[in-house]
Amino acid sequence: MRYYIISGEASGDLHGSKLIREIKKKDKDSEFRCWGGDLMQKEGGLIVKHYRDLAFMGFLEVVMNLDKILKNISFCKKDIIEFRPDILILIDYPGFNLRIAKFAKEYGFKVCYYITPQIWAWKSSRVKIIKKYIDKILVILPFEKEFFRKFNCEVDFVGHPLLDSINEIENDSISEDNLKSLNPDSKPIIALLPGSRKQEINKMLPLMINTAFKFPDYKFIIAGVKTIPQEFYQKLIKNSGIEIYYDKTYFLLKNSKAALVTSGTATLETALINIPEIVCYKANPLSVTIARLLIKVRYISLVNLIMDKRVVVELIQNDYNITNIENELNKILSDKIYNNNILKDYKTLREKLGGIGASSRAADIICSYLST
Repeated sequence: MRYYIISGEASGDLHGSKLIREIKKKDKDSEFRCWGGDLMQKEGGLIVKHYRDLAFMGFLEVVMNLDKILKNISFCKKDIIEFRPDILILIDYPGFNLRIAKFAKEYGFKVCYYITPQIWAWKSSRVKIIKKYIDKILVILPFEKEFFRKFNCEVDFVGHPLLDSINEIENDSISEDNLKSLNPDSKPIIALLPGSRKQEINKMLPLMINTAFKFPDYKFIIAGVKTIPQEFYQKLIKNSGIEIYYDKTYFLLKNSKAALVTSGTATLETALINIPEIVCYKANPLSVTIARLLIKVRYISLVNLIMDKRVVVELIQNDYNITNIENELNKILSDKIYNNNILKDYKTLREKLGGIGASSRAADIICSYLST
């Protein structure tokens, strides 16, 4: 069978790679053409467009890059027609993917949405588009199934694929020596996760670096991504002495006492690895103002959203400052009761997410659907 997978972010590349691996176990003649990244490529997907060229953060940024986005949509449609996939698999990335879903369905292609957009937070009207143009809806958050059912949509809850990825780090000891070389004094580590896009790293990392000077007894290490040039990080790091650990975020987190994390999938990854964290977010003020008018949820981190309460602190916009970061980090590092409460909530969070095997369950559903 031929599979065409579209993802526009690093997290989608991760989940897509796991899905490809599981589909290949069930479909020995599978062929994959993808919009994704290095991880999908490693699993055998032919990458048409890399996600680093697709991700635009915030309303203003989308408007500024509208011409490029429209050209990508046009190219994608032509590419799908030429490839003639047996199924189109969409992973999040709603502004782009919902347009492609409409086109694909009208051309007679089967369409599956794996990891649906967060329409429960905003733009719930999109559920009508999903209901009309998507053949199989696979959700990864426990409350999403009930949300879609309100609109009489057939939905399968497969669990969260991050549990699969994080389960694998238990056997990851390859980079232990590298980590020791970054931290020869064996100081307790604070992980810095500034994001995977230049735009957000520019906004988030300088303040994270400045925080390090407030905690001389700890080693601050940046979780770097190889899609960002080293020179880009170095311009921000300057002479701070902070080092970067590339493309081993899970292993770095596993060996950390706490983490400063830019809002996104990484907040959930950090929680599932059982590391107390502070969620940070700062964006273009206009984008944030518009978002606050449209978004219907109380929290921005997936951890708090899934638990429906404040488990981890969120420092957003003006609240994201040195004083607040220092205060919250001191609580995590010195207040055992505060810290233990976070870890207890993390345990409940894991239970809510349905256990390991999400990628395999999703692959089962997709392959069974194609065989009917």
